[in-house]
Amino acid sequence: MQRVRFTEHNGKPILLLDFSHCEPKEVLQTIEEAKPIISSRPENSLLVLTDVTNAHFNGEVSDALKHFTSHNKPYIKASAVIGITGLKQVIYQAVLLFSKRVIKSFDDAEAAKDWLSTN
Repeated sequence: MQRVRFTEHNGKPILLLDFSHCEPKEVLQTIEEAKPIISSRPENSLLVLTDVTNAHFNGEVSDALKHFTSHNKPYIKASAVIGITGLKQVIYQAVLLFSKRVIKSFDDAEAAKDWLSTN
């Protein structure tokens, strides 16, 4: 399964970062796969949907996500996340604080894509 891919919604391209059902090692691999794709885009151009549904995080993943989110900041126009439950809420808040980014949380992908496509 390709975990970093573009999809389209309401005529707008959205970069999907699919961490769903990943173990920590897969999350780290997906981050590394995504970095060059994101940094190859013009500044303030990307709409990004991140899916962390049933993903498994640890301290290493939490740190990697903080740095990844900061690294991406110049390229992102709008960002949404789905799958924030339980302890992931703590990591989500830490990522927001560390990266100084706005990443809107949604309960489902369609609502997130609808919001992203209006940006």
